[in-house]
Amino acid sequence: MGKDKILLSGMQFYGRHGVFPEEKAMGQKFIFDVELTLDLRKAGATDDVNHTINYADIYATVKNIVTQKNFNLIEALAENVAQEILANYRIDQVRVNVRKPHAPISGIFDYMGCEIIRGIKL
Repeated sequence: MGKDKILLSGMQFYGRHGVFPEEKAMGQKFIFDVELTLDLRKAGATDDVNHTINYADIYATVKNIVTQKNFNLIEALAENVAQEILANYRIDQVRVNVRKPHAPISGIFDYMGCEIIRGIKL
């Protein structure tokens, strides 16, 4: 069990998530950071892609969920991404950070978001 990490940062996708009908009708941008915790010693020692996680596969997994499914809450969106990654990749832990820069809130802000961590405790 390792504490090494693979980081995918600033992935942007267009999705139709939110509690308001206009959010589902119009859609908006969502920004994801995903952190995978796993042992990368063998990948580092062998320089063999078969001993790591393919970044493109994780990107495609997140993109598919964001663009093909609909959720009221970004918490549910993050949970779905985390569970899909845990179910399909040999990792110890996943951290999913979701940012919603155009949340329908009156005020000045960079984004609204959530972060979840799932998997075994290291």
